[in-house]
Amino acid sequence: MRTLAGIFSVGPAETVVTHNSLGALLKGIDDMRPSVASFEKNPVRTRVEIKELLAALRSFTDIVRYLNTRRSTGAILELTDEAAVQDALYLMLRPWILDLVPENPTDKIANRYNIKDFVSHSNRFVVEVKYVRSADHGKSIASELNDDIETYRYHQSCDDLVFFIYDPDAYIPDAAALERHLQSNRTYDNRILRCHAVIKP
Repeated sequence: MRTLAGIFSVGPAETVVTHNSLGALLKGIDDMRPSVASFEKNPVRTRVEIKELLAALRSFTDIVRYLNTRRSTGAILELTDEAAVQDALYLMLRPWILDLVPENPTDKIANRYNIKDFVSHSNRFVVEVKYVRSADHGKSIASELNDDIETYRYHQSCDDLVFFIYDPDAYIPDAAALERHLQSNRTYDNRILRCHAVIKP
C-alpha cells in the first residue's frame, strides 16, 4: 500500500500543497480503494472503533510535521483554512475507512440542508472538522459546536459525532475545558448521541 509520504512526494522540486492543488491527490486516494458501490456489493471488514479513530486524529499534527520536515524533498502541507484541513484529514483517513464519504450536502436534516464533513455509514459516525480562524471565532466556537450537535441528533447514520478542531494559533481560551464539555453522551427521545472531540495542535 502506498504511504502518505509516497502520496505527497512529487519530485525534486519542493511544492506547497494548498486546498486548490489537492484535487488530484484526493482522486488518487479514491482510485486506491474500492468505490462505495463496490463496497456495498462486496463488503469487507471495515469496522473502526471510535477509540481508534480518536487515536488517529490525535496523531494529525505528528503526520503533518513529518510530511513538512522529512529529509526527502516533496510537498508541504499548508493548513491555512478549514477546507485544507478537511482535505488533509481525508487523505489520512480514506485508505483506512473504506466507505468514508466527504461533504454530502444532499441529506436534508431538520428541514435544512447540512453539509457533513465526513460520514461512515457502516461505522455510524460523522467527523466534523473546524478551523479556528480568529480570536473571536475561538471565543464563539462552543456555541457553533452546540448547534452542530443539535443538528446531528436527527441524523440516522450518526451514533458518534466526532469533532476535530484545528486551532493553530491557540485562539480557544480553554481548549481542555472545551474538550471536556464536548465529550459526553446526549439523549434525545431515547436515542443516544455520543460526542467526542480532539483539539489540535
